[in-house]
Amino acid sequence: MNLLLTGKPGIGKTTVIMRVLEALSIPVTGFYTREIRGPRGRLGFEAVTLDGKRCTLAHVDFHSPYKVSKYGVDVATFERVIVPSVEPSLNPQAAMIVIDEIGKMECFSTRFCQAVLRALDSEKPVLGTITLGGGAFIESIKRRPDVEIVLVTTANRDSLPELILSKLGLG
Repeated sequence: MNLLLTGKPGIGKTTVIMRVLEALSIPVTGFYTREIRGPRGRLGFEAVTLDGKRCTLAHVDFHSPYKVSKYGVDVATFERVIVPSVEPSLNPQAAMIVIDEIGKMECFSTRFCQAVLRALDSEKPVLGTITLGGGAFIESIKRRPDVEIVLVTTANRDSLPELILSKLGLG
């Protein structure tokens, strides 16, 4: 069972995943993404593995051939620091894989896309987030028969952690 949350930016997808993780007593691997904020608002995005490794994924000050809006994306560092956390073969002890998020920035990395496919194909359940829009790869993930997409809204976000634990057979 692979569950991917989607919804508008800032609706609470990562918060739902963090609440699920707080309730688990199984070994988990993967990563989450969070905003980097400054006095004038959002400056970029940081990716953090569940065992504490971190990197700046994208930033307004990065000069990169990979851009989403005003953010330059550091694909090489993301691949080195974060991508191994979602590789099933590199994390045999993990009972579940968290991928937050499958988005435009992350998908500049071919290695990330390949790791996502291997994670979804593995015996381990995947809990993740996926952008509402996106290119061909993102849409192909949404159409997979082994993926359930859950829309996060203000009306359901507080009850979703319990529902997700139940769907994953962990609650």
